[in-house]
Amino acid sequence: MKLQSKNIFLRAVEPADIDVLYQWENDTENWNVSSTQTPFSRNVLEQYIANAHQDIYSVKQLRLMICDTANKAVGCIDLFDFEPNHLRAGLGILIADKTDRRKGYASEALELLIDYCFQTLNLHQLYCNVTIDNEASVLLFQKHGFLITGIKKQWVRDGAKYKDELMLQRIR
Repeated sequence: MKLQSKNIFLRAVEPADIDVLYQWENDTENWNVSSTQTPFSRNVLEQYIANAHQDIYSVKQLRLMICDTANKAVGCIDLFDFEPNHLRAGLGILIADKTDRRKGYASEALELLIDYCFQTLNLHQLYCNVTIDNEASVLLFQKHGFLITGIKKQWVRDGAKYKDELMLQRIR
């Protein structure tokens, strides 16, 4: 299966990605959607990249880089909490630079990953968690057949206030 569409392709994480991953992982604007609270060191990210080749069945996660047709990494798409017994996984996506958003990259990457998950990994379902105010992400996942199946009240703290978080699922 080729993980490529009209405007993007998905590929494995490479050692040359260290600088861009260091930037993305340490951008505090991304922390609310990733539940990150502390910076990542280059050393930790280098170790992650060195082990990124491990099988999803062993490490229960997979990160793929989203690249445009010029081979520029514009984001990443992750599977996490992979459960081979229950045939499900969580899904997260990041288009890092605001100038690369609203170009369809996330939609194309999501479509490719859904096909990979259902056809290659033989998963039964995918899920994601999105704060209720992240309308673009909610619409993206709904466009690809995800349904809102629950609301976690006051689930995510954002400064002095709390946000509700939606759980969305797509069942094959």
